[in-house]
Amino acid sequence: MTMDLSTAQNIASVLTEALPYIQRFTGKTIVVKYGGNAMIDEDLKNSFARDIVLMKLVGMHPIVVHGGGPQIGELLQKLDIKSSFVDGMRVTDSATMDVVEMVLGGLVNKQIVSLLNKNGGKAIGITGKDGDFIRARKMTLTRQTAEMTEPEIIDIGQVGEVESINPAIINMLKQSDFIPVIAPIGADANGASYNINADIVAGKVAALVGAEKLILLTNISGVMNKAGEVVTGLTTAQVNEMIADGTIYGGMLPKINCALDAVNSGVVSAQIIDGRIPHAVLLEVFTDKGIGTQITNKHLNK
Repeated sequence: MTMDLSTAQNIASVLTEALPYIQRFTGKTIVVKYGGNAMIDEDLKNSFARDIVLMKLVGMHPIVVHGGGPQIGELLQKLDIKSSFVDGMRVTDSATMDVVEMVLGGLVNKQIVSLLNKNGGKAIGITGKDGDFIRARKMTLTRQTAEMTEPEIIDIGQVGEVESINPAIINMLKQSDFIPVIAPIGADANGASYNINADIVAGKVAALVGAEKLILLTNISGVMNKAGEVVTGLTTAQVNEMIADGTIYGGMLPKINCALDAVNSGVVSAQIIDGRIPHAVLLEVFTDKGIGTQITNKHLNK
């Protein structure tokens, strides 16, 4: 069955628009943080997988870093292990850490690998513990109120931050046809495991490999101004102004700080995009307008 002329022209138009970006980004590394609705909805999962496989097929080097908070919460509930949060961080005792490793390093990581393989890619799943890839250190939170003479140090258990990343594994996979899928678990010098925020790991990996783009999939449309409109084409200076005047606050701050750190560390641009949109990654990488919010250290087109 042949397609009608209008459909054929639309396809040709899309391919023509994509061509300059394929040419520009061939050989470049793009790090994608995968989480939120895009990880749960079946249609969104498959559109995400096809986007990543297409990027690899046209000569780009996609790297996927994933979260798994809802899946961890679900298994903790089934096992009747109580879980709490402090400033958005899951308090992680040894029992919770066992569940985190099972879910992130096992269940979720392998589901994403299978999803990419099913859609024509060749993916390999790793955690930060493989090949001493992510060296972590314990994260501590401090809190101070007006009544306190000294800040309170809050122990949130086996929650870590990135101390260093060993590039050997990523470099090896980049030079092959494989797509790395990274679970954000690290270990310290003594081998103790740590649960690390996936946005932070994605930003550090992007900086390490000199990525062209860091794409953070979220459950919101992007960064909004005071009028509630999504803004893009932001410089790091403009973002800092929006933080200072309270336009950006609360739950958006960790993602924004991750994007700022990556761009200030040499990543060309960071994008915060809506993972609830089918083919969100493809639309961001291959179209003139893109979607969501782009942050750079200078004024760029895309």
